[in-house]
Amino acid sequence: MATSAQSKIQLNQDDSESLKTWIKAQALALGFSDCVIAKPDAQEELPRFKEYLKRGYHGDMKFLEENLEKRADPTLLIPGTKSIICVRMDYLVETPKPRYVPHQPNAAIIARYARGRDYHKVMRGRLKTLASIIREKVGDFEARPFADSAPVFEKSLAENAGMGWTGKHTLLIHKKSGSFFVLGELFTSLDLPFDSPATKHCGSCTACIDICPTQAIVEPYMLDARKCIAYLTIEYKGIIPEELRRGIGNRVFGCDDCQLICPWNSFAKKTTIEDFNPRHGLDHLNLLDLWQWDEETFLSCTEGSPIRRTGYQSFMRNIAIGLGNADYSDEILCALQQKRVLHDEIVQVHIDWAIAEQLAKA
Repeated sequence: MATSAQSKIQLNQDDSESLKTWIKAQALALGFSDCVIAKPDAQEELPRFKEYLKRGYHGDMKFLEENLEKRADPTLLIPGTKSIICVRMDYLVETPKPRYVPHQPNAAIIARYARGRDYHKVMRGRLKTLASIIREKVGDFEARPFADSAPVFEKSLAENAGMGWTGKHTLLIHKKSGSFFVLGELFTSLDLPFDSPATKHCGSCTACIDICPTQAIVEPYMLDARKCIAYLTIEYKGIIPEELRRGIGNRVFGCDDCQLICPWNSFAKKTTIEDFNPRHGLDHLNLLDLWQWDEETFLSCTEGSPIRRTGYQSFMRNIAIGLGNADYSDEILCALQQKRVLHDEIVQVHIDWAIAEQLAKA
């Protein structure tokens, strides 16, 4: 980040407080659900994160081992950063029943954040717009938007500035809005007053730990990604361990169970952003519908969607597991047997398992 005189906006205390208030108002007007100003310092997160890596809980996500110093000190990532504007977007289209995880074994469950447009694009676009609006008011300054796209401890930064607290499931929780939201940051060279941390309110509750289908939350505030359905169905490309497949159930991309059961999500807010509305019926598809997709259909129906991240073969692997866990059906068994040779060896392993599971229920 440049450090020229032009890029540095010097403000007195009254001006900076007023500007901070004004920036937050502009952020809300753009559709962000909240906006806080964070200090560019996440050193407190580093010891916990190093322990997480030491235990190998990050699985194949080797990129998490890199740039630890930059994660802890954002000024190393973007030199000249003086304040970070942290925002969040609520993404629920309809509010789920509180403390309720539905059982629909033949439905294809896609995590709620992934049913519409890729939030990374929505977030970055609006952060760029926010930066332009601020420039119109204060003149030129340096700004870089991020949305889960760089080595940033974004949850820690937001938490330290009062966006919420880290729940025992490791997601951020807001007292009046729950946890169904995504985060973004605007690194800036502005001298803005920092917001204060929020207090924690999980208490003795262990609902998220108890409900996890694969027991991935190994202790409060510590998640083993190698067991986590979100990691297994999105990031992981290999053969999913057999002992975890029944727990995955019919979740074909991500998992919301630890959020659905959280009592704080009785306060979850619905989104005002149309981009989060489901596309291609992704909120009401059954497993057999998706099993009929060829790669061309997959690419067409996931254009601009985070589901693209998993890739076609891994998506089919996930659906095969779902079909194995579904209620017995002659139609499912026939569909599995017909398409076995159309997929790669990794998918075939899961198809064979699914066929055996279906036959055991016959």
